[in-house]
Amino acid sequence: MIIFGIDPGTAITGYGVITMKGNTFGWIDSGVIQTTATLPLDIRLEIIYDGLVDMMRRHTPDHVAIEEAFYGKNVRTTLVLGHARGVAMLAARKSGASVTEYSPREIKKVVTGNGNAAKEQVAYMVKMLVAPPAQHDQTDAYDALAVALCDAQYGGRLSGPWNSGAGR
Repeated sequence: MIIFGIDPGTAITGYGVITMKGNTFGWIDSGVIQTTATLPLDIRLEIIYDGLVDMMRRHTPDHVAIEEAFYGKNVRTTLVLGHARGVAMLAARKSGASVTEYSPREIKKVVTGNGNAAKEQVAYMVKMLVAPPAQHDQTDAYDALAVALCDAQYGGRLSGPWNSGAGR
């Protein structure tokens, strides 16, 4: 089974792809889709959509997992993030894969055991669990791999000591 994780954002959208075979998993691909802040929002969303569609065509995932929006104090930021999540969901749906969403807290809890973990903790655990062959400059790629790992746990596709106590 191939699981495609997405950490949506209008500036940087992270993606991570893992494979599941029984209780083992491995890294397939990860990276980011970047846009330029000076571009109009509609063009930025098109770049994100096209990039995700390209990656999903390349990897043909069975399942796509997307991080839910973080509701901060800035309403405009939350609304713009919602647009990025929308194009990510559309790309996932068009790929033919099933789609699930997870909160940032759920993802951190599954991967690190702490729902309040820092981005550096998430990246460290992702590196330990799937050993991506290259170092990423942006944590968004590690966050997307964490989303995929969270889906593996919640989808019942993975069991192991690293997921102790996490659950819906």
